[in-house]
Amino acid sequence: MAIHGLWIINKAGGLVYQRNFADGLAQLTSNEYLVLAGTLHGIHAITSRLSPTGSSSGAEVIEGETFKLTIHLTLTGTKFVLLTSLVETTAEVILQKVYEIYADAVMKNPFHTPEMPIRSEGFDSKITTLIGSGQ
Repeated sequence: MAIHGLWIINKAGGLVYQRNFADGLAQLTSNEYLVLAGTLHGIHAITSRLSPTGSSSGAEVIEGETFKLTIHLTLTGTKFVLLTSLVETTAEVILQKVYEIYADAVMKNPFHTPEMPIRSEGFDSKITTLIGSGQ
């Protein structure tokens, strides 16, 4: 079981936080991460309209051959995305804890502007404690 990365995407589709936790990931540029976040935001918006049984909040899990993206959507439209191995079973629990850390360390910070990139040592250290050290 492995956690490879964490992304936080604002309600407009902008990447406000990105961190890798595994060495084997492809090294993307900042622009590539921004495009990836915007694309995932668009896919999530489309999947919220595809439900045959009524309203839906959109995709919650996207699986590839060797990875899984788990998405936690908040009431404000912020998306927390965890990139993990296929066998990771605790992604939803981890994303809920990340959201709690975000609420405490970022949203309660009077110097943080909502929807802007997260630059908080307190947030980073709590994520490190929860998930482990990243690159």
